[in-house]
Amino acid sequence: MGSTAIVNDGQHLHHTDHGGSGPVVVLLHSFLMDERMFASQIAALRSEFRLVTVDERGHGGTPADAPFDYWDVARDVLALLDHLGIDSAAVVGTSQGGFVALRMALLAPDRVTALAVMGSSGAAEDPQVAAAYRQLAESWAANGPREELLDTVAGICLGSMPADGWKETWRGVPGDRLLRIMTTLVERDGVLGRLDRIRCPALVLHGSADAAYPVARAEELAAAIPGAERMVVVEDGAHFLSLTHAEAVNPHLQRFLAAHA
Repeated sequence: MGSTAIVNDGQHLHHTDHGGSGPVVVLLHSFLMDERMFASQIAALRSEFRLVTVDERGHGGTPADAPFDYWDVARDVLALLDHLGIDSAAVVGTSQGGFVALRMALLAPDRVTALAVMGSSGAAEDPQVAAAYRQLAESWAANGPREELLDTVAGICLGSMPADGWKETWRGVPGDRLLRIMTTLVERDGVLGRLDRIRCPALVLHGSADAAYPVARAEELAAAIPGAERMVVVEDGAHFLSLTHAEAVNPHLQRFLAAHA
């Protein structure tokens, strides 16, 4: 399933167009994940919307052969819309996917009809957290994805959700790739000061037990985007909220997208 498009000056981008005649919704995944993390949303939403999932640079079936930033990834996805003949779309992003979604809305405000972000942030990474993440990536590159590193990643990202299947995926990530995608994560620029330029409706969801970003990061997003609805906090929700707490998230997404996509 899925195919590869060549976009944005030669970048190969793995994606899946799930079809359908409804409004287009692009789903953007989290760090170290791929399009499979949205299986629950695809099942819940595909009858109403034309869903497009993407493996972002350095993830899944999409390579990252040179340094890049999330503005590059946003341009990749916008170029994919061109490739698919899609003028505009709603964009949903979890964590890293939220970073990309925000940048898409800033780069092409006329093409993003609605924006939903979960477990995400508009700020640059906290320096102390960035240093810890760099150390993790360097250890991974030097010694491989040891079980204690995988457990650390799983705890931050998935909370108490069983992670065996995703750990198996992570074991296949080589150290040089991990270093590259981690560098992109920790060196990203903050965009909070620009978010007043986003004019489309927006929905911000966040888990109360998010181990990567406090609820305050979501409050900043909701306050900075003029068209944002009242923020939704999912009780005990983990960082990769759309995956770990899909039953709580999906009704909010369905309602929001039905109204605005």
